[in-house]
Amino acid sequence: MTVYDVAVIGYGPTGATAANLLGRYGLKVLVIERDSDVYGRARAISTDDEVMRIWQSVGLADRLQRDMLPDRPLNFVDTAGVPFIDLKIRPRGTGHPPQQFLYQPAVDHVLREGVSRFAGVDVLLEHECLRVLDGEDDVELMVADLRTDTFKRFRASYVIAADGGSSPTRGQLGIGYTGRTYTERWVVIDTKVIKEWDAHDRLRFHCNPARPTVDCPTPLGHHRWEYPARACEDERDLLRDDAIWKVLGDQGITGDHVKILRAVIYSHHVRVADRWRVGRVFLAGDAAHAMPPWIGQGMSAGVRDVANLCWKLAAVVSGQAPDALLDSYQAERKPHVIETTRRACRVGRIITERNRVAAVVRNHLLRALARIPGLEAAAQKQMWIPHARYADGFFAAGRHRALGWQIPQPWVTDGHGATVRLDDLLAGQWAIVYTGLLPPGARAWTGVPAIRISEPSLVRWLQQRKAAAAVVRPDGFIYAAAESGQQLPAPPAGFGTLTIGAAA
Repeated sequence: MTVYDVAVIGYGPTGATAANLLGRYGLKVLVIERDSDVYGRARAISTDDEVMRIWQSVGLADRLQRDMLPDRPLNFVDTAGVPFIDLKIRPRGTGHPPQQFLYQPAVDHVLREGVSRFAGVDVLLEHECLRVLDGEDDVELMVADLRTDTFKRFRASYVIAADGGSSPTRGQLGIGYTGRTYTERWVVIDTKVIKEWDAHDRLRFHCNPARPTVDCPTPLGHHRWEYPARACEDERDLLRDDAIWKVLGDQGITGDHVKILRAVIYSHHVRVADRWRVGRVFLAGDAAHAMPPWIGQGMSAGVRDVANLCWKLAAVVSGQAPDALLDSYQAERKPHVIETTRRACRVGRIITERNRVAAVVRNHLLRALARIPGLEAAAQKQMWIPHARYADGFFAAGRHRALGWQIPQPWVTDGHGATVRLDDLLAGQWAIVYTGLLPPGARAWTGVPAIRISEPSLVRWLQQRKAAAAVVRPDGFIYAAAESGQQLPAPPAGFGTLTIGAAA
């Protein structure tokens, strides 16, 4: 029986990102996927700069960027199509555009091509994991080969279940999936663009009480519309061509503009798994949480999950950290997911207001507020994706204000005089960054490189958080920090050199 360091169940964006991350750390990985190829229809349609930063860490961001639409305008429009909110998402210093529209099949192909770089990653397509038996020393997986109707057994030190919202693994483990499903059904129309039209390149929320509609550009010549079904409408009628063209025609879209590729109906879910870890098995992505689509964070939240988890698994498997480190996964990620979901629901309420009087008041109020200087930026902080910060988890003791923040990523100069992104300089390793003199206590961090920073925006960011030095984890979050002249906190007990070697 083959024994792996980590088995990944599910090969969507979450599972494929995990396989890239674990492959880069040199681990022996098994990926199990029921389908024979990439799912051919778009599901996720957007992502953000923090996720691009994760894909940058495995060397795929630039390739993925070629197939994306960055920095599109975002409009909330009234019944007449006139914007009452007109904005662009502001950058947060991550080194990537703050919002990206994507075509998921293209993303999936690139992520899988990335996995093929790693000899230590085995991918089994058309295989289904039927049973996960969590043992004291490892996990046994019973896998069905759907091509031959035979069964195989594998062992892995740890398992990541990224097998979707209906996760069979979560069901086997008896983990609750609490929350709600909205009663309203939504029609999703994916199209191929034939001829462009005015505003084809922007995201528009049509906040029409009679028929709220999301009108979204996607790259590679695609476009999507989403709108709710009325209580009196039959699903079969909603998916007829004449019903679809009636909705699109109300926005001036005809068969000259687009070709309909598919029309489906689905419901929005707001759910979170009660536990994200059972022994050696971890839930990630939709298996751990589901959120409505209003700020496009369903897929992105799963990618964030595995970015948080995989470096910890690599450290534990290599003996450089105790197993207890893995308990910080849920402690760090779950609050961020819950807050992101809350914000998505808040945006959804703005879009789907059905009371006509309330909608008129909303339009006038938000249009007036948008004219107040600085209010748009403040509103984004409350409505869009939360900052990359974990309030609790694997961080040094104390209440230093820099703890738990993800460090920004400006362009910096490396030791050879080349200009590179900060993450490429840190290379997925633990590192000490400092702005003045090497801080007292830095030498206790054996094997951890100390890098003096002079880039103005990063120096300013650290100064705002009273940090002259910071210890940065492999995922870019600040483990420890100290003011000028203060002692840098010591490494945590039970850790070795705190370096993780990337695979060649």
